[in-house]
Amino acid sequence: MLDIKFIRENADLIKEAARKKRLKVDLDQLLKLDEARLKLMKQIEDARAKQNLANSEITKADPTSRVSLILQMTELKSGLAKLEGELKSVITEWKKLMLEVPNVPDMSVPEGDSDADNVELKQAGEKPNFDFTPKSHLDLLGDSGLADFARGAKVSGFRGYFLTGGAMRLSFALWQFALDELIAQGFTPMLVPALVRPEPFLGTGYLPQGAEDLYKTQDGDYLSGTAEVATMGYFMDEILTPESLPKKIVAFSPCFRREAGSHGKDTKGLILVHEFFKVEQVVICQASHEESVKWHEKLLKNAENFVQKLNLPYRVVTNCTGDLGLGQVKKYDIEVWSPGENRYRETHSISYFHDFQTRRLNIRYKNGEKMNFAHSLNGTLVATPRLLVGIVENYQNADGSIRVPEVLKKYLNEDIASGNN
Repeated sequence: MLDIKFIRENADLIKEAARKKRLKVDLDQLLKLDEARLKLMKQIEDARAKQNLANSEITKADPTSRVSLILQMTELKSGLAKLEGELKSVITEWKKLMLEVPNVPDMSVPEGDSDADNVELKQAGEKPNFDFTPKSHLDLLGDSGLADFARGAKVSGFRGYFLTGGAMRLSFALWQFALDELIAQGFTPMLVPALVRPEPFLGTGYLPQGAEDLYKTQDGDYLSGTAEVATMGYFMDEILTPESLPKKIVAFSPCFRREAGSHGKDTKGLILVHEFFKVEQVVICQASHEESVKWHEKLLKNAENFVQKLNLPYRVVTNCTGDLGLGQVKKYDIEVWSPGENRYRETHSISYFHDFQTRRLNIRYKNGEKMNFAHSLNGTLVATPRLLVGIVENYQNADGSIRVPEVLKKYLNEDIASGNN
């Protein structure tokens, strides 16, 4: 959420931000409602002042005058109640529109309609040269019994899967490696809930716009698609000390997404699934654009170093305006090379938000006498089973077995050959 004062003073900038992000928001209507809100608040304030004055006069008045003053008080109360009702109605609509106002993308973000318009920053790593035709992860894992998609669909429904033996152990190895890497950098490890109340979803910007992609419980709570939501909710309505910033969290959780907007896309395999697991980098820092940019680059570097240590070929792209979420100022994606598809596939996203999320979540810090909303950032370090796709396809052997990356051998020191190991 943006500061309403900033919106009033920069209406054209906000309209341009909405256009760039390919989002619709009736900003003119919001400003009209805001004007009405301020006017009603002033009228209510004046009416309450008159009411207080009348109360004072009634206590001092003689019996004859008191009757007249009580009648005036009754009229004041009636008028005040009417104004408060009007204000309540205006604020309801005002809040609804405020939640639709997008954050302003950074000037360095390329304009575009979708992920097809993302701009490549660089490629890194050497693509493997096979003396055989490489298989897709679907065939590698399915043929060896390391994954079972048929039983997954039988038990869990569309996009369901089981991982067995070495594939399951490889997932644990990746999670542990990711935790070890960030803990060594001073990140605090946190196991966070996937079942989250609506407020953190509103605060992080996943509601109301992203409701169709969330699983909702019968109690009105939601299952989160990223550890970011619960981690940010952890600090909701808190005042932090400047000395405690930046907060550096490495959060792990199961994740759930309906993938409502991906009908017909990646219907087989482990790229788009409803249930998965993430190790997420979350940073809350002081309210400075330079500080946000510094940490954005740092989180990208962490993710790149992770992929490099796995010796996976990848590329980095800057996401275009049409591929940014409502609250994101800028986002990078890392895409790992998939030999089975002869293309790069997105595995990591790294974003910063300025105070968009913290303003919604009321996460502040006191700097001297001044209260500031902090800035927030997040970025994937590992998401499974998606990252398994890059590993098994790049590390496959002609006989269908899969080598284990060198950095993971302290967790899993054997090739992955079948569902029995």
